[in-house]
Amino acid sequence: MTEVKSGDTVAIHYTGTLLDGTTFDSSEGRDPLEFEVGSGTIIPGLDTALPGMTVGDTKVVKIACEDAYGPLNPEMRQAVPREGIPADIPLEIGTQLQMQTPDGQAMPVMVVEVDEATVTLDANHPLAGKDLQFDIELVKIA
Repeated sequence: MTEVKSGDTVAIHYTGTLLDGTTFDSSEGRDPLEFEVGSGTIIPGLDTALPGMTVGDTKVVKIACEDAYGPLNPEMRQAVPREGIPADIPLEIGTQLQMQTPDGQAMPVMVVEVDEATVTLDANHPLAGKDLQFDIELVKIA
């Protein structure tokens, strides 16, 4: 039976959860996720769990934040003056906004703190700093 190796294109069904059991993503009801193993297109901890699996295998993989979306980077949080944000922009905590970097790139940010004078925006990935668990099933090796 063929085993997954780096460079293979595979398809997996998965459910991603936080360690408290909260589901943050799943392929349930969708096509399986297809990608090249070792190409860097998925988080490293999941990529390294696949070699050696065969079609039909299932696995539960616990991934430390360092091998997922990385630790929280305090430098990715910034307080901006409230008057610098247009009045029609909602400023509730948890609101996702899009900012523009000095070189013109779009960067997603989340409102994490609001007071009278400032709005604190966080550009960390929403799963940064979190350890994750994936239940995976290998459905295809191409």
